[in-house]
Amino acid sequence: MVNTGKTEKIIRKITVSLPDDPVIPILSTLSEEIETPLYIVGGYVRDLLLGRTVKDIDVMAAGDGVSVAKAFAGKIGARNVVVYEKFGTAMVKLSDRDIEFVGARKEKYHERSRKPSVLPATVNEDLSRRDFTVNAIAVAMHPSEYGVLLDPFKGKADLKKKIIRTPLDPDETFDDDPLRMLRAIRFAAHLDFTIHRDTLQGIKKNKERISIVSQERITDELLKIIQAGKPSAGFILLKETGLLKIIFPEIDALAGVDQRYEHHHKDVFYHTLQVLDNISEHTDDIYLRIVALVHDIAKPKTKAFHPRHGWTFHNHEELGARMIKHLFKRFKLPLDRVPYVEKLVRLHLRPMALVDEGVTDSAVRRLLFEAGEEIDDLMKLCRADITSKNPRKVKQYLNNYNRLVKRMEEIEEKDRLRNWQPPIRGDEIMERFDIPPSKLVGILKKAVEDAILDGKIPNEYEAALEYLYEVKDEIIREYDKQVSSGGENRCE
Repeated sequence: MVNTGKTEKIIRKITVSLPDDPVIPILSTLSEEIETPLYIVGGYVRDLLLGRTVKDIDVMAAGDGVSVAKAFAGKIGARNVVVYEKFGTAMVKLSDRDIEFVGARKEKYHERSRKPSVLPATVNEDLSRRDFTVNAIAVAMHPSEYGVLLDPFKGKADLKKKIIRTPLDPDETFDDDPLRMLRAIRFAAHLDFTIHRDTLQGIKKNKERISIVSQERITDELLKIIQAGKPSAGFILLKETGLLKIIFPEIDALAGVDQRYEHHHKDVFYHTLQVLDNISEHTDDIYLRIVALVHDIAKPKTKAFHPRHGWTFHNHEELGARMIKHLFKRFKLPLDRVPYVEKLVRLHLRPMALVDEGVTDSAVRRLLFEAGEEIDDLMKLCRADITSKNPRKVKQYLNNYNRLVKRMEEIEEKDRLRNWQPPIRGDEIMERFDIPPSKLVGILKKAVEDAILDGKIPNEYEAALEYLYEVKDEIIREYDKQVSSGGENRCE
């Protein structure tokens, strides 16, 4: 048997059946050839024991991980080896997955540092410094101990009990890397596990230390929580531990039942989480899920009490839309997705206002025009926004939206409004009427746009041009009056 030094005492003679994976026999052969104990460790083993699909592999070497990675790459003829010398890690990128190699190590984050110092360690020490017991499980690759499970912290038992627990004292584990507090919540949300009471208490105690972690790493974990099958489970834990107030105070501020006299309003925090869960049943689109999370984000800022109507949140959709760009910048999310999120937040109340039978076609056309290609996502959001516990009301609201969708489809088919652009461009208006660049051009263009949306004229070039000739003289006269009275500047 290969001498594994201090690892002998932690080996439990439990073997696991490894999948029919072409990489595994290569690792086993390599371990024997280079006379270095190799172990598959972490998420691959965890998911294997859970019966989940396994893909990327983390390999721990009782030695230098970089040299093992290069030896593995040479053995399979791979050229794409990414080396991180500072951390003693390397990755071999295959066509469909990554194989990462690391030497057994221990890490330590200093008091205010976002980057750890890395030192060599024994296999036992490496497993002990991992985040949770369910990830501190390894499977030996060397032929002399092939398939033997190394489980010094009873991670297999915790998998069976569905528990997230730190291998060491939570204070030590979270002090080493505070991001692990978010990872605990992410794993609990994705696996539908419970966080052990001591680990949960450790998160509450150490929550302020999350401030030393880079925003990019925090955002990555937050997005993974949003991508869970039931994201509310993660956000409830974020709220309970106090982390939410630190990393996303705007969502934390939604919590609290507003009450005065006989008037009550749903707790906006739990309503929001229900909307997020609802929409997650129908889409994996992370940005549509983000819309569900932030659609009521401005309610705390717009809350006012009306003696007859109770709590009101006038204009929260507009203020919420204006908050999106700042949030995306802070979370370092791609700014090219801001217009999409802004639009859906701004419009999320509009469909509800259009469900009455007396609403004009003009109002429906305007919604179609403003929503454009996002109209389908907007209706998904509106349906998800139904959180009543009364089945009769839910059925009524859904029927209202179904009728509105049918009406929109009829109007859209007739007027061709999705991604619609007015049939007459501003440069044509300037050329036909000899008008310099000015606000007047926009006013004339909007007159045509309004006429189409109001159903006065069809969405056709000739009809639009004819209408423009009919109204231009009156519009120009009114505009010139405003200019002469000092209300407007003639040119922009």
